[in-house]
Amino acid sequence: MEFGFSVPISGPSASPAIMTRLAREGEAIGYDYLTISDHVVEPTDIQARYPYSETGEFPKTSTGDRHEQLTGIAYLAGQTSKIKFLTSVMVVPHRPAVLAAKILSTIDVLSGGRLMLGIGAGWMKEEFEALGLPPFADRGVVTDEYIEAFKELWTKDRPKMNGRFVKFSDIIFSPKPIQKPHPPIWVGGESGPAMRRTARLADAWYPIGTNPQFRLNTLPRLTAGIAKMRELTEKAGREPKAVSIAFRVQRYGASVPAKADDGNRQFFSGSMNDVLGDLQAMKGLGVTAVDFNVAAAGQGVDDIIASMRELYATLKKV
Repeated sequence: MEFGFSVPISGPSASPAIMTRLAREGEAIGYDYLTISDHVVEPTDIQARYPYSETGEFPKTSTGDRHEQLTGIAYLAGQTSKIKFLTSVMVVPHRPAVLAAKILSTIDVLSGGRLMLGIGAGWMKEEFEALGLPPFADRGVVTDEYIEAFKELWTKDRPKMNGRFVKFSDIIFSPKPIQKPHPPIWVGGESGPAMRRTARLADAWYPIGTNPQFRLNTLPRLTAGIAKMRELTEKAGREPKAVSIAFRVQRYGASVPAKADDGNRQFFSGSMNDVLGDLQAMKGLGVTAVDFNVAAAGQGVDDIIASMRELYATLKKV
């Protein structure tokens, strides 16, 4: 299994010095990749429901300071040498398709092939409106078409596309990404549309276990979710195991309730030995990558690094 950790891109820990230190420390400790989140602006009045909290409330930053995701990754790639970078996740409609494909290809080339593309269709209507994007209701169709455009641009010598939202031809797109055929695409999301998008277009499924509408926070639930993913992948005309399974962990340890609402043990609750057991169970299901949010609210950089070291001491036993 590969393991990752999140680097804050907003709030007091998002200074260049702290972000660089966390990235370099994570690389030295032995983590395989780090994750960076994606919001371009933070609306002052958010009515849209955030999918990953029980209340639906989005956890705002204390200052409102927030760096742009892809610029942040490019910066950190220049501060490191081997750790990989996962967009967790990039909201695909946020950026025009050809421009996004070019930025992502540039990052992959300049980093020496260290980019992994985690993607989602987005959930914050107010942000879509502020950015002047295609209609929020069309975000799923836009996302699918943009992914197809990425692949066309990254793999074809004479790329062309005549879609509903993306049209191009007679262009030179070079250099192509270092990774062939392209950087791995991980689809975040637990809903039916997200899973079907994964089955058709992606290299990996990348859910979070604590979505109240689609919980994957216990062994029976994740087992069923993976079985469904395999079935959808086969229906899409691919080998059932063509899609790898990754997993994102928002919280772990004593703060996580021991039992989920289905009566089973909740993943990543309890001691670090319990966390180790969960990871071993996931490995048995075929999960190949897990990443963790290691920065608790109010923690300083030394505390975050201590948490990273403590966690990795468990991860390396898997």
